Amino acid sequence: MYYSSGNYEAFARPRKPEGVDGKTAWFVGSGLASLSGAAFLIRDGQLPGDKITILEELKLPGGALDGIRKPKKGFVIRGGREMENHFECLWDLYRTIPSMEIDGASVLDEFYWLNKDDPNFSLQRATVERGQDAHTDGLFTLNDKAQKEIVKVFLATREEMEDKRIDEVFSKDFLQSNFWLYWRTMFAFEEWHSALEMKLYLHRFIHHIGGLPDFSALKFTKYNQYESLVLPLYQWLLDQGVNFKFDTTVTDVDFDLSGKRKQATRIHWVSEGVEGGVDLSENDLLLMTIGSLTENSDEGDQDTPAKLNTGPAPAWDLWRTLAAKDPAFGRPEVFAGDIEKTKWESATVTTLDQRIPEYIQKICKRDPFSGKVVTGGIVTAKDSSWLLSWTVNRQPHFKQQPKDQIVVWVYSLFADVPGDYVKKTMQECTGEEITQEWLYHMGVPVADIPDLAANAATCVPCMMPYVTAFFMPRKAGDRPNVVPDGSVNFAFIGQFSETSRDCIFTTEYSVRTGMEAAYQLLNIERGVPEVFNSTYDIRSLLAATSRLRDGKAIDLPGPQILRKQLFKRLDSTEVGELLSEFGLISDK
Repeated sequence: MYYSSGNYEAFARPRKPEGVDGKTAWFVGSGLASLSGAAFLIRDGQLPGDKITILEELKLPGGALDGIRKPKKGFVIRGGREMENHFECLWDLYRTIPSMEIDGASVLDEFYWLNKDDPNFSLQRATVERGQDAHTDGLFTLNDKAQKEIVKVFLATREEMEDKRIDEVFSKDFLQSNFWLYWRTMFAFEEWHSALEMKLYLHRFIHHIGGLPDFSALKFTKYNQYESLVLPLYQWLLDQGVNFKFDTTVTDVDFDLSGKRKQATRIHWVSEGVEGGVDLSENDLLLMTIGSLTENSDEGDQDTPAKLNTGPAPAWDLWRTLAAKDPAFGRPEVFAGDIEKTKWESATVTTLDQRIPEYIQKICKRDPFSGKVVTGGIVTAKDSSWLLSWTVNRQPHFKQQPKDQIVVWVYSLFADVPGDYVKKTMQECTGEEITQEWLYHMGVPVADIPDLAANAATCVPCMMPYVTAFFMPRKAGDRPNVVPDGSVNFAFIGQFSETSRDCIFTTEYSVRTGMEAAYQLLNIERGVPEVFNSTYDIRSLLAATSRLRDGKAIDLPGPQILRKQLFKRLDSTEVGELLSEFGLISDK
């Protein structure tokens, strides 16, 4: 496997890999990593779909890419995915998958046209004092010390950031800035999370720094990600003959680890309560999703809080079992060993009449029933004790959703702090109480909050013990390589496998690991698209520098007459023209 960029490789079709007709493939988990890996084995590896089996613990595919209407509870979304134009592997996949909405179009076509016609951006990113504009005004408010800290982290080696927390490399000057407010609430970073992962995010999205305050960098699907991304891919795989075995928990995998050669030899599972398994030869490929950010999620309802489930966790227990067999298989306890640091809670609020949407419209400054962009990303209640954020995507968010209802996603980074209205932690709250706290921060008159929360909305809270597990401080070796050294027939895929340069908590990372696994195990003769290399583009770096300085030029040394002469000399060069174009130097 190798990385590539440009049209030459992007449009090439690989030849049929040698020996593929004698192979089969097995997948553990049916999240996006497995679904995409199967698609690449079929499309680029020319492995017949009926030779692929996907084993899934749940009763439906999709993993964390969810969205469902549950009887008696209502609509449920545990989270949402923010996407951008340079998810190279994701879009490479979805150019192949037919749209379920538009005849003759791919999912990529559908997504591209939607975001061309209705580009995303926010008109109010944050509020204070119960729904008033926080007037962040697109500014990062980074002082000189905080700017230097960002540059230091950006220029540091990966090794220097290993096993370090964010609050160990950034001071209060940085942590009190608007930049950190935007960043932590958009990506769900906490101060105790990985400085290494934050560094990778800075490199990965340096071209989008300017779009951080108003989300203009982001693109969203028409509906929830289950209906917009999972179902078209699932249907395509079914059409290719792929076998799905639901209600099946993989409990162990046997390996032959003698010498430098490593081979998976048997899968053990429990399917519908019955133990089973299959023997594997060198020609039977095994791609395993390890860990899970949504494992052991628990839903409450309008009258019941969600519970924090700390019991057995099959996805994590499998990784623990595998890791005990070989040091190259990673260290799961680094990520799953401290639930208090990896949990947070979200909630899905569905409005039932016109009263609450009026308050939504006051803040987002758009008609939530228009079918177009509404909030354009999360709105953060900056002075919320929970650090509560909420978002309304294009409506309807579900195909089954009544036209007079709005589905809202709410989440809090501080689930253990008492609220400002309900005086309870989010973890202790029923759906109705979470709605009350949200309405309070939207500016609903206090006298009206109880009635609206009880009768104008229904809410499903969801507690996720491991949702930010991949952000825990880590070092090399804590996550296994996608294809460990010596492996002849197995790979690790998903958010807890290791691949170069990309960052986690994205749809792109899942698809990339699935693609890399498929390409390596079948020796497919086409390059995997490299991570978009804006971190090496001087224009992106200068544009980001200007934005991080809130557009302020760099003070040139010396008296004004010398500064003017220096500016003239610089401005006559290509570098000077770029510095001037991005507002980093001025003759003033």
